[in-house]
Amino acid sequence: MISALRLPRVERSVVARALPFSLYILCMALRGEAGALLGASLVQWLYPVQVALVAAVLWHFRAEYVELRAAPYSLENSPQVRAYRAALACALGIAVFVAWIHLDVSPLSIPAPHVAPPALADGSIDWRWIVLRIMGAALVVPLMEELFWRSLLMRWLEARDFLKVLPASVSWRSVLISSVVFGVEHNLWFAGIVAGIAYAWLYRQASLRAAIAAHALTNLLLGLWVVHTGQWQFW
Repeated sequence: MISALRLPRVERSVVARALPFSLYILCMALRGEAGALLGASLVQWLYPVQVALVAAVLWHFRAEYVELRAAPYSLENSPQVRAYRAALACALGIAVFVAWIHLDVSPLSIPAPHVAPPALADGSIDWRWIVLRIMGAALVVPLMEELFWRSLLMRWLEARDFLKVLPASVSWRSVLISSVVFGVEHNLWFAGIVAGIAYAWLYRQASLRAAIAAHALTNLLLGLWVVHTGQWQFW
């Protein structure tokens, strides 16, 4: 495994945060190429495989994610502070979800294909895929993306030894650069920029765990909304 290479501390921490995201993007590209061969419905079953691979890499590097198990930096880790952060994460997660579904307008987004989920023989939705899709979006993707975009990139823009950079000290220049790049990764690029700034602000104000929780709630609500409305282009 990569950890066996005994990389220097900073390089090992970079790999631990960049590799899961890079693997996710690579699998996404391969799914796009496989679509012509397997068909739109069948290729969607590669998504659970993609998420499982990313989850395995995250698990392998779990010891590197010190900010997820330690008391969040200099803030007091009291029940009151934890409750405040939880409430803040919930409020922000809901706000980003509301903004996301209302910013799907030109020129603030790039049209996305309307691809229906896999269906059973009788034509009904295959709910096994729906469950796996929502689980991946709500449990794995937020952890992967926040570790890369906020924990790594946002702080790396401040200093190459990013582990020494306190989130509260990150400049708005680094917040904006990382959020813009995060936004253009999505079809709803403007909504992505707004979400990136929101999660970065929460990271600076509270902790990475709070940002992950807000991101997870956004994705969960979006998944439930997509299933309820049938607007599959949001996936």
